[in-house]
Amino acid sequence: MEIDKIWLTGRFNPAERLDFIEVPMQYCDEPAHYLHRDAFRSWLELYTAADKAGIRLEIISSTRNFERQKRIWENKWNGVTLTNGVNVSTDEFTDLERAERILKYSAMPGSSRHHWGTDLDVNSVEPEYFETAEGIETFDWMHENALKFGFGQPYTAKSVKRRFGYEEEKWHWSYLPLSLKLTEAYPKLITYEDYKGFDGAQTAASMQVIEHFVLGISKPCLPQEL
Repeated sequence: MEIDKIWLTGRFNPAERLDFIEVPMQYCDEPAHYLHRDAFRSWLELYTAADKAGIRLEIISSTRNFERQKRIWENKWNGVTLTNGVNVSTDEFTDLERAERILKYSAMPGSSRHHWGTDLDVNSVEPEYFETAEGIETFDWMHENALKFGFGQPYTAKSVKRRFGYEEEKWHWSYLPLSLKLTEAYPKLITYEDYKGFDGAQTAASMQVIEHFVLGISKPCLPQEL
């Protein structure tokens, strides 16, 4: 298995990679979800165990390549999509302030774990869902059982153990046997010179995207060497 810049930065079409597979519709909310085959194999085992326990799991986001992440990022950067209810493209915000607000939940193109085929979002990306009875039950079951199948939560609540990075995402889970290797490779192969081809790329170094966001994850999801 060769880990290269193309894989790490999502500059590929997952439908054309032999190590990725399309997720059958019964496990997701719409067609054209892709995962690395190893991640999907373990997800099936986790899904089956959850189903037996009466827990509903639905993949609502999986592999997002560079171009798709670019659309998400630039729509927020340019005010097409509101960022937590705010249009950050106005003169009220400097470029760094725009980036800071977007980076609360959305990754810069080339830096997202969703590029890798190891990470997925389940059921809802709205924090309010995880305050409902179903959301609480789902998260509690995942928190208790996901690691048995190789899945960890990268973006836990902020604390002294995780000071930097995105806000808590109870919906986001990562297949660690593979994502740990990709996380370890990222700062060795990727530099800020690789951040280009999208609006706002000039802010990446100042925002310390690699150090604070790519590596700003919970300890179980972080290689021991880093």
